[in-house]
Amino acid sequence: QREVPIQTPSFSDGLRAALREDADIVLVGEMRDLETISLALTAAETGLLVFGTLHTNNARKTVDRIIDVFPADQQSQVRTMLASSLRGVVAQLLCKRVDKPGRTAVHEIMFATPAVSAIIREGATQKLHDVITGGKSEGMQFMDESIWSKLREGMISPEEAYMKSIDKNRFKKFLPEDKQHLGDASGGDPKAH
Repeated sequence: QREVPIQTPSFSDGLRAALREDADIVLVGEMRDLETISLALTAAETGLLVFGTLHTNNARKTVDRIIDVFPADQQSQVRTMLASSLRGVVAQLLCKRVDKPGRTAVHEIMFATPAVSAIIREGATQKLHDVITGGKSEGMQFMDESIWSKLREGMISPEEAYMKSIDKNRFKKFLPEDKQHLGDASGGDPKAH
């Protein structure tokens, strides 16, 4: 274990040291820059189990963020590397509770099945939604399913469900009349579908 900046000057320096020291598992606290993400991919390709965090809201945005940090002329190679080394993505959002004080977590879970790997390799991440939604039997869960579960259980408000959801139209009908104007009724972020 190394702490930035006490034992190592940066995430990338710590990751390079882990590669030299034959670590089995690496946790990269924040994968923010090209160098750190590149080293994490290299580490995963060499057989290390790499866990990393990114500030994204769902699996598709996570995959896109990793690929998009690289220059355009490297993205095809990065898609291939990611498709072969990725094992899964868990995205988490915190929702304000209405049943008691505090927050509750909602999750999107995607495993790197052959279909997911092919989609990443092809650069067709807009198709991940359908694979995740159809992958329930494999343990996958779309973010909106988790949000729906918390709403149905009375843990979060319709407004919170709407604001955190990917498909806004799915949750708009639960909003009170005076809140129907919230956000974009076109279905949310078009990149999220």
